[in-house]
Amino acid sequence: MVRRAVPCGVADLADEIGFEAVTVSALARHFGVKDASLYSHVRNLQDLKLRVATLALTELADQAAAALAGRAGEDALIAFATTYRAYAHEHSGRYAAMRTDIPRDSPAVNAARRHSDLTRAILRGYDVEEPDQTDAVRMLHPTLHGYVHLELSGSFGHTPRPSETSWQATLTALHAVLTDWPSA
Repeated sequence: MVRRAVPCGVADLADEIGFEAVTVSALARHFGVKDASLYSHVRNLQDLKLRVATLALTELADQAAAALAGRAGEDALIAFATTYRAYAHEHSGRYAAMRTDIPRDSPAVNAARRHSDLTRAILRGYDVEEPDQTDAVRMLHPTLHGYVHLELSGSFGHTPRPSETSWQATLTALHAVLTDWPSA
């Protein structure tokens, strides 16, 4: 039972206490077992954290793919971005796990690649082709992740303007840039 529950249990724990606070000991307490018993299911803390990253990347890619179905252009961009933001707010620990360093031989690489592929699908609706497409992917991901990260950390709480208003302005600006992408 513990073997199958480990990835979801770690992910739930990460959402509850924060990804950085996840340890083998914390997971053992979460399951009500001894630390040593977990080592028959996971190699080490890095393995645990990679499992959370893989699970989170897969869950979010599945949700983003469903949100993108049948959409193009601004509608696709908004659906994609809104899905990312909602997932981060609902699963902040899992979302943090997605920013972990992923070894090239990890199963998480395939899950991460899906995010790039989904972003490229959005860009096709804007007629952004390679090599510009790579630049646009590299602009979109950090913009969305950076906004959500700052929002989750409370960085926007010091001004009276609602974060939602700025989020909508950000998406409008991204749409404008993608619509008139400056080809190299």
